[in-house]
Amino acid sequence: MTTHGLAGGRAAAGHRRKRLIVVGSGIAGLYSALLAAEGGADVVLLSKGALADSNTYFAQGGISAVLDEPAPGDTVAAHIADTLKAGNGHCDEEAVRVLCTEARLDIAGLERFGVRFDLDDDGDPALGIEAAHSAPRILHAGGDATGAGVARALIRAVLDAQAAGRIQVIGHAHVTSLTESLGRVTGVSYLRDGRESGCQADAVLLATGGAGRLFAKTTNPAVATADGLALAWRVGAAVADLEFFQFHPTCMVLPEDARESAGSDPLLISEAVRGEGAILVDAHSDRFMPAYHPDAELAPRDVVSRSIAIHLAALGTPNGHVFLDARVIEERHGPGFLARRFPTITARTREAGVDWTRELVPVAPAAHYWMGGVVTDLRGRTSVPGLLAAGELACTGVQGANRLASNSLLEGLVFGRRAVEGFLGDSTASAWEPSNGIPPRAASAASGLTLTHASGIPLDGDLPAPFARQTLRRLMTANAGVLRSGTDLNEASAVLHFWADVVDPETVPDSLDPREHEDANLLLAAQLLVRSARERRTSLGAHYRNDSREETPAVENSDNRYTMSRKASLILD
Repeated sequence: MTTHGLAGGRAAAGHRRKRLIVVGSGIAGLYSALLAAEGGADVVLLSKGALADSNTYFAQGGISAVLDEPAPGDTVAAHIADTLKAGNGHCDEEAVRVLCTEARLDIAGLERFGVRFDLDDDGDPALGIEAAHSAPRILHAGGDATGAGVARALIRAVLDAQAAGRIQVIGHAHVTSLTESLGRVTGVSYLRDGRESGCQADAVLLATGGAGRLFAKTTNPAVATADGLALAWRVGAAVADLEFFQFHPTCMVLPEDARESAGSDPLLISEAVRGEGAILVDAHSDRFMPAYHPDAELAPRDVVSRSIAIHLAALGTPNGHVFLDARVIEERHGPGFLARRFPTITARTREAGVDWTRELVPVAPAAHYWMGGVVTDLRGRTSVPGLLAAGELACTGVQGANRLASNSLLEGLVFGRRAVEGFLGDSTASAWEPSNGIPPRAASAASGLTLTHASGIPLDGDLPAPFARQTLRRLMTANAGVLRSGTDLNEASAVLHFWADVVDPETVPDSLDPREHEDANLLLAAQLLVRSARERRTSLGAHYRNDSREETPAVENSDNRYTMSRKASLILD
């Protein structure tokens, strides 16, 4: 198969067409649905909200890829090396090789579906550079609106396919459970317009994105509530690397008077801004990143976010913010450059009352991307027959302990396509068996802890406050955020265990209210993340424990992956 179309998948006359249900309308879901329809499958695409409600739509920076004519000195081998280095030795090397080698194929695939990337003055792709990349290789669209540009083009293509009868789109459909028959997934149940409905298929591809709504500050939209992870977990799919949650280091902290109109979440300031030369300074106007890493502002994201958190703690303002100075870019390139290169950020910062050509932008880390997820092979197969996964939800091994900037949209493309290839060519829709060779051992149970008002956990008397989504988000930010410790994680585990006795996250809620389903999914995801973080007792990548000895940063454990499933508890492979 090439990106010129999926050949050989269309059923011959008299043969039943295979049906694929795709859940999610980010880049992985839209692209996979289009390719599956091209290949002759009967495709049903379900979106929890509108088709544009996804993390993809809000992505700014771009998509990393080494093209047929790369930037001078750049190679696929260099992209592989950068990805492995950013992942702190925890990546699956074969998955990374596939990602970087096949990237150009799916960039061409996007262009075939109408995506148009920005060009330079010579008519060639305008390639940007971002943190931890050794060469310019970031394709962008609309300056800093790559995700929106990609999503709009793919949505148009999906709607055209719907009009032609090749894809059935069901919007505002909240999938609540996966249906099974004879040990394999055969469809979904979903809520729509206050009623429960169902759909059957030969396989289900989950592409539901991440779970930024676990934390108080996030770049993710409201739909990112860990739905796909919960769906997969409840049917016994293996999950892994859940302790690795990436916090984007530069998200705008809105002034009080701007929060009500713009919402409670900060505005993402793309990594590409630091790639163009912006620097970070503290409240004393001191540039601090060179003291933490030789690459300063262009260090990997986990390093920059952690450095900001440590620096703020040292200044005595752990809940404060630092500042992004983009004025240096305008000074270097001349008036109007920021508005041309970053029109979306320019407009949104001005809406929030900051002119970043003249003023510093207040920024702080916010939950951005989950490296872990549902374990898949290189064809998107999970450990459950009939269930596929792609995009941020999936754990392919390419992101390791810390995702390299602009590899997220790329992963959704490459492994979404490969999942469709596997589905069209697999007559049995078989499962993938993770090879670990180590018998399961019980995961640590929640400790019976005595909590105090000094613990930072919301209390109601001497007991944790009742479960509420905002309370959960505050708990996860304080106890399982950028900086963690064994004590913090144990306390979080105890509170989550307390809440789970009231809101059972392992069971599908008996409710027609989608919010109740989201609450259960978030609580389940929080439990799994904290359980994984407790198991990894030393620091690695985005998982930083300030109670581990800094001189032994768990390099010896970098290849160890904590894989869990509802059936097998926890396995170290």
